[in-house]
Amino acid sequence: VQLQASGGGLVQPGGSLSLSCARSGSISSIYFMSWYRQAPGKQRELVATISGAKTKTYADSVKGRFTISVDNAWSTVHLQMNNLKPEDTAVYYCHSDLRSSARGPRSTYWGKGTQVTVSS
Repeated sequence: VQLQASGGGLVQPGGSLSLSCARSGSISSIYFMSWYRQAPGKQRELVATISGAKTKTYADSVKGRFTISVDNAWSTVHLQMNNLKPEDTAVYYCHSDLRSSARGPRSTYWGKGTQVTVSS
């Protein structure tokens, strides 16, 4: 399983960006697909999660501004980010918690990050 994140960039405060995370490789079960972020000098933090039952959870700092979604095949997870603030500046990473085959182990995977910079 590989994850490829895209969609980062530079945006002004109040603007919007949409991140995508494309998954390749076979899967048997999805437990969670998530977006994390890491700002300079800070620990990586969970931004948003969507469970296999499509239950969505958000960090308090992004509630009402960010939306996580997934296509029906669970091949791409999106993060729509609206009303961006300078404190949203970070490298964003996608993460998956899944089972690649019915008899295989439950495993987690990270994609390479994509930089989001919010600045005027």
